[in-house]
Amino acid sequence: MVQIGNLQLNEFPLLLAPMEDVSDPPFRAVCKQNGADLMYTEFISAEGLIRDATKSIAKLDIYDAERPIGIQIFGDKIDSMRQAAAIAEQAQPELVDINYGCPVKKVACKGAGAGILLDLPKMQAMTREIVNQVSLPVTVKTRLGWDDSTIKIIEVAKRLQDVGIQALTIHGRTRKQMYKGVANWDYIADVRNHPDIHIPIFGNGDIDSPEKALEYKHKYGVDGIMIGRAAIGYPWIFREIKHYMQTGEKLSPPTIRERVAITKQHLEFSVSWKGERTGIFEMRRHYTNYFKGVHGFKAYRSRLVESVSYTEIAGILDEVAEKFEGYFANQALYV
Repeated sequence: MVQIGNLQLNEFPLLLAPMEDVSDPPFRAVCKQNGADLMYTEFISAEGLIRDATKSIAKLDIYDAERPIGIQIFGDKIDSMRQAAAIAEQAQPELVDINYGCPVKKVACKGAGAGILLDLPKMQAMTREIVNQVSLPVTVKTRLGWDDSTIKIIEVAKRLQDVGIQALTIHGRTRKQMYKGVANWDYIADVRNHPDIHIPIFGNGDIDSPEKALEYKHKYGVDGIMIGRAAIGYPWIFREIKHYMQTGEKLSPPTIRERVAITKQHLEFSVSWKGERTGIFEMRRHYTNYFKGVHGFKAYRSRLVESVSYTEIAGILDEVAEKFEGYFANQALYV
């Protein structure tokens, strides 16, 4: 078992990454259903929380069916982050997570997210304030460094552990890399295997198949892995990784009808959570991902994104199920 404070997870947990405009309750629900062990909210602005901004407050919504879950916050001001952590705790998640990894310019260049990796004393001081503020376990997600010349990830891990964090997730890229190039897990392994590090270390970056998940588990010795982009439109990756780790066998890809069913479920939750107009609008970004690689789907996608009616969209998805029945068993027929 992996222990984060009082929270017990499976022996090798699979975590769903906090992704802006993706990791909302409807998306988390389908990932949980397919085997994610621990999830995080989208990152939430500390300034937004303490100013009661509608968008930030909405991100605090969590549901019992998706537990355990962590609320992730970001910001560049220590006092604001401390206050935001207190607000996050009131939403009763299982843990509070701090974002020290976001590479986006408007975040990092203001000293938040990955920007704080240029000021380790401030990072440590901020983390200490948050740990002292809340009674929940505090965890951190970070990157290797700002760029190749500033990689001090072992020092980062020690500083954060010293002030009381309960787990650390490391994305194997620098801020300069953004999401380009290959994630370097050697640095993650260096942290995990360091004799002074005793908290769980989770690896993140480039896990996009059951084979790679198992390979990285053995090669780098991490306590679990966090999956981000590979889960977008493909929540089945969690169950596929678990099955492969347990049996050494690959599951068949989800059928068209499975894809339609999950898309409908995602849409229904999106509408019930955000209202029909907003729920339908924000669902548009997901259709291509759910049916990625299905030749001939483009025409249906156009109809789906143009529709403003839940009933009409459900009907179009039923057409997709009929049209592409058996697609993955007979792909040559549809090319």
